Amino acid sequence: MFALSKTVLYTCPYVPAEWIAAHGLRPCRVIPDSAGTVFSLAGREGVCPYVRGFLAEVTDGDRAGAVVMTTVCDQMRRAFDIVARRCELPAFLMNVPNTWQTPAAQQLYVDELRRLGRFLIRHGGKSPSNDALAAIMLEYDATRTALLEARERLSALRYAEEIAAFGHDGPDAVTGGYRGSLEPITRVPLAIVGGPLMKKEFRIFEIVAESGGRIVLDATESGERGMCAPLDTEALREEPLSELARIYFGGIVDASRRPDSQLYEWFEEKLTERAVQGIIFHRHVWCDLWHAELGRLKDLIDVPVLDIDTAGDFGSEENRTAGRIGAFLEMLQ
Repeated sequence: MFALSKTVLYTCPYVPAEWIAAHGLRPCRVIPDSAGTVFSLAGREGVCPYVRGFLAEVTDGDRAGAVVMTTVCDQMRRAFDIVARRCELPAFLMNVPNTWQTPAAQQLYVDELRRLGRFLIRHGGKSPSNDALAAIMLEYDATRTALLEARERLSALRYAEEIAAFGHDGPDAVTGGYRGSLEPITRVPLAIVGGPLMKKEFRIFEIVAESGGRIVLDATESGERGMCAPLDTEALREEPLSELARIYFGGIVDASRRPDSQLYEWFEEKLTERAVQGIIFHRHVWCDLWHAELGRLKDLIDVPVLDIDTAGDFGSEENRTAGRIGAFLEMLQ
């Protein structure tokens, strides 16, 4: 891995870590441990549990040189306003278009990357050469490929932890050595879909396993769905920045997109490929974006769905969640 300096925090998957690293800065994707306290700065501002946890980590001490947020959800826009108004930490709001099929939307995303680059240079970064950017993109792509290929040899919890470590610390954090036997196929195969999970919510993978199931598709924002598309090496040689935009803006599917048909096409393909028998729909309260998708998902996908809404306090909600997952798996068996 290349030697990097000042840390730049982010959480949205549409922020390319490679672009930050190419500027000589250390990208760090924050997956909050928990929602934090309602008495915190973010708690008093009335944001959703995930954003509250994100803000608690972002404003904790002086470990970061800057933070990047996006316009993908209204709660994160509010987070930017809070940081800009109440903190000294340099903050950047990246405009990620909801529409995605037009050349104009794709060009806007490229322009936003360039604007982000100027922000990074102002805060300690350096302008990258095409060769430097391409080299970093290849390194990240190789790590993502290794992770995806290792999925069947890892428990669902370990897989989620490896993805989180990759986002937090880059390619060097991924342990590798995924040689072992395949996970047992006797468990009921499930998918989990929704916004991002906090680290304490990773416990849900263990609850599913303890109840006789296995998450074979982590379609949450913090899981496999939040990983960008593979590189086209020929396109990379021609224009690295355009290829970076393609694999992120064109390659990550989300409920925020208009239309969101790309999300359901991707999801249905993965459900069939992995023979999924049930879906856990996980959403945080106040997340209007994912709440609105629940009915649409049930209408479009002919697989049983368990809706789990959470206020972010997984410790107090664990027994209820475990009971519901256990009953759901009993029904499927």
